[in-house]
Amino acid sequence: MNTASISAAEAVSAAAIQDTAWLNIAIFGLFVGVTLVVVLRASRNNKTAADYYAAGRSFTGPQNGTAIAGDYLSAASFLGIVGAIAINGYDGFLYSIGFLVAWLVALLLVAEMLRNTGKFTMADVLSFRLKQRPVRIAAAITTLAVCFFYLLAQMAGAGGLVSLLLGIDSRVGQSLVITVVGGLMILYVLVGGMKGTTWVQIIKAVLLIAGAFIMTIWVLALHGFNLSSLLGAAVETSGTAAVLDPGLQYGKTEASKLDFVSLGMALVLGTAALPHVLMRFYTVPTAKEARRSVVWAIWLIGFFYLFTLVLGYGAGALIEREAITSAPGGVNSAAPLLAFALGGPVLLGVIAAVAFATILAVVAGLTITAAASFAHDIYANVVRKGELDSAGEVKVARRTVVVIGIISILGGIGAQGQNVAFLVALAFAVAASANLPTILYSLYWKRFTTRGAVWSMYGGLGSAILLIILSPVVSGAETSMISGADFAVFPLSNPGIVSIPLAFILGWLGTITDKGVESPEKQAEMEVRSLTGVGAEKAVDH
Repeated sequence: MNTASISAAEAVSAAAIQDTAWLNIAIFGLFVGVTLVVVLRASRNNKTAADYYAAGRSFTGPQNGTAIAGDYLSAASFLGIVGAIAINGYDGFLYSIGFLVAWLVALLLVAEMLRNTGKFTMADVLSFRLKQRPVRIAAAITTLAVCFFYLLAQMAGAGGLVSLLLGIDSRVGQSLVITVVGGLMILYVLVGGMKGTTWVQIIKAVLLIAGAFIMTIWVLALHGFNLSSLLGAAVETSGTAAVLDPGLQYGKTEASKLDFVSLGMALVLGTAALPHVLMRFYTVPTAKEARRSVVWAIWLIGFFYLFTLVLGYGAGALIEREAITSAPGGVNSAAPLLAFALGGPVLLGVIAAVAFATILAVVAGLTITAAASFAHDIYANVVRKGELDSAGEVKVARRTVVVIGIISILGGIGAQGQNVAFLVALAFAVAASANLPTILYSLYWKRFTTRGAVWSMYGGLGSAILLIILSPVVSGAETSMISGADFAVFPLSNPGIVSIPLAFILGWLGTITDKGVESPEKQAEMEVRSLTGVGAEKAVDH
């Protein structure tokens, strides 16, 4: 390890960071102030449901692609993955690979066809040629479940990050931090709708990628722009060469090998079924722009995940393992600690503000997606049977935002201490189980029926959640959510390897045992529209 590495490692401690808490709070405040002004300006045109849910379909492909990157590069991407690589080396980088490869599924199979067929939510697509009521209810329930799991991760990340900066070790103090983050999130979404949320995501994506780039160059410069030197320093600081090899986290037992396969399935298949990512495709005017959005997103996200490899091993090289694991926020503290080791309190304040912006932008996107799902799918189309006007629907959505915000705050308080990348992997597993089979069957299988859709969604969602409850995530391990309890009978931490194939099988089984036939005219119309876009604009705008 070189002299710079030694001095940086010695300088890093949670106590040293907390001495500069005032600076961190000032940078936080500046960011919140600027973004609130942006949200207020963007909210002036929020008159219709299309304005509130889909930003009036006014964003270009590059703008929306940047916003997608801002939505997708969550606290898990920045805090969780850097921490996972710093502690588990090679195995931690598998999160980055899974998150990135997943976009090919979204680009090739889902993005354009979804934009052509839908209006505001995933349920619009699924109910296009199937029976409205049962499919919309099921799709809304799965959407709310996925958003809840994702919100848990973001809230837990917020608590860990701000607690590290302010020196709050107590659970009560961290809970207060999570409550403040939740309150800000509710304010952003209530005022700005999708347009305000999108601009916050664009600003945040630019800041996050720029911040990660600066830190990456800094880390490489400390090691002579030699990746081998960086990896060698990481091995020396950690005291084991295992950080460069597969198997430090996965592969030690047969169960952990299966857990890795399960994680990979969830990450690669989950993205194309995340409701808050799918909803972004409706903010552009055409399917061509939706396709451009995904290409832009892939480039931006790809560069960012390359940065996480350097940052993760950089944290492993510059900071002792114990310093990371013992800091408030645990593994999620690696990126802030690295920023402090490199540039002291100023860089830490900037990076922490960016991470905080990351959390705010993502939770705002998740919240508006969940609110749209309830207001548009359940209340407007099921309860009121399509007889609710646009203004009334937006009013219901805003009330739903408050309820979802409160629930997510309570859930985040319960999920403190968990690795946020791991929590997001659970959200991906639930999305891939509950949503993806039905989306693909609806778009590509003419014979698919309402029974198949309902069986697949409820079966995938139910099995994923049941397996999570019965897994070491909830009980039976040191890092479990319920400490001291042990009712874990399912040995894997990620349910994807069981729940995803099960959902596909249930969709197929429900369809072939259903003697009813869905409208062939509707099926033909959906096929033409999804492939060509003909008729989509009329359906979307009116």
